[in-house]
Amino acid sequence: MLAQLDSATVVGIEAYPIQVQVYVSGGMGKFDIVGLPDTAVKESAKRVEAAVKNSNFEFSHSHHITVNLAPADLRKVGPAFDLPIALGTLAASEQITGKYLDSFLVVGELALDGTVRPVNGALSLAMTAREQGKRLMCPRGNLPEASVVEGLEIYPVTTLYEAATIVCDPGLPERAAPDLDLLARPQFEVDFAEVRGQEVAKRALEVAAAGGHNVLMIGPPGSGKTMLARRLPTILPPLTPAEALECTRVYSVAGMLPAGEGLISQRPFRAPHHTVSSPGMVGGGAFPRPGEISLAHHGVLFLDEFPEFSRDCLESLRQPLEDGVVTISRAQASLSYPARLMLVAAMNPCPCGFYGDAVKNCTCSPSAVHNYVRRVSGPLLDRIDVHLEVARPKTDEVLGRAGTGGETSAVIRERVTAAREIQHQRFRPATDRPAGGAATAIFCNAQMRTRHLRQYCALTPGCEALLRHALENLGLSVRAHDRILRLARTIADLAASPNIAEEHMAEAINYRSLDRKAWG
Repeated sequence: MLAQLDSATVVGIEAYPIQVQVYVSGGMGKFDIVGLPDTAVKESAKRVEAAVKNSNFEFSHSHHITVNLAPADLRKVGPAFDLPIALGTLAASEQITGKYLDSFLVVGELALDGTVRPVNGALSLAMTAREQGKRLMCPRGNLPEASVVEGLEIYPVTTLYEAATIVCDPGLPERAAPDLDLLARPQFEVDFAEVRGQEVAKRALEVAAAGGHNVLMIGPPGSGKTMLARRLPTILPPLTPAEALECTRVYSVAGMLPAGEGLISQRPFRAPHHTVSSPGMVGGGAFPRPGEISLAHHGVLFLDEFPEFSRDCLESLRQPLEDGVVTISRAQASLSYPARLMLVAAMNPCPCGFYGDAVKNCTCSPSAVHNYVRRVSGPLLDRIDVHLEVARPKTDEVLGRAGTGGETSAVIRERVTAAREIQHQRFRPATDRPAGGAATAIFCNAQMRTRHLRQYCALTPGCEALLRHALENLGLSVRAHDRILRLARTIADLAASPNIAEEHMAEAINYRSLDRKAWG
């Protein structure tokens, strides 16, 4: 007998519908799975057999069971097909009627005792179920994230026996209400008030946070670069529901969503070690999964000791920083992961760290300084909006004699949030379509394209003269010209100014005027 039901598989962060066809016939006891399954899917035969037997059903070795996962040209990955294969087997062997079987999209991994274990990518799977007009049957552990999807009937299950009962008589669906209030009240263990001095650096980070701009901090060891970077998330505006949904999809697919949480409530902060590989940074691998730049989507990617990262790893950042999406092409398929993030990099000015320091003398040769700085390529630096020198703090500031550490993160975040709200209203109807990607909403000034610059960054004659002088004397590229305009627009938004004034343009140019040639 033949039984058919619906499931789905995750490719990148998208889920694609799969039809599970199970045919039980006479003959030698065999269990074949076809339809381009990976090893985890092929191994489901053993898990299904044990789960069926331990759930008080029969599994006859005198039958030939054939499972087809259609379409056959799409690779099927992971153990999420265990539950639909088991239910199809029970229906095809007439142990259950499965009257409502075709109304469900079923996913779940089976343990040998018949319990149903959570799967990765449940949020994407739930979105596909809604698009297909299906009810979703999923592991109970995936209920919080599946509940984020509105307008979807969800039937969480704990065991195979419970799942078999539901497809015969569904009853009422369940839902776990996500706590959206968490988005408006993120909790942090650090605060900008703890940073003494460094007023110029704090102002630059405020501007970067307001517009989502990338930052490079250069300074001697102990000047506070890492301390500043780790406090940057505390002044970023709370995640919007749309941003939180995108972040949650990435973490769900990566299997990194905290247990019991249905929605990522705080902007991600990722700080990989400089030994990270290129696939670890951009994603991919033998079993494709999001990399660090996608895990930092709508958050901060902090790269400490910037020049110590491998050349391949750093150069792999160039396209994602420009397009906001990572496309990984392999022989069998191409995957896309989102990568709209703030890159914050920190580095010393030389190998010993004290080139140009007012207190300690540098022990590096000119060639060593030259080679160290050149580890970061010009094209990559060109994609970083704010170039910032972080000087050693003064003794009085360190000892607290120059007053307090300054404003709290909450105070700064209010200004940043107000500037982001201006941008939200500005870009409400605007979308951006990266090369090879889907249309994506624009959330901040750093994501503006050329057409938006012409529309929202009109310059007065004075501003144009300042920008012309900078381009001619600093040797800036066309890309740097566009990034200065974005910065100036953000500074104007912080000042609640509808137009870019000369003081806004001057400050923006100042953040791009760092001269690498001065280091040798």
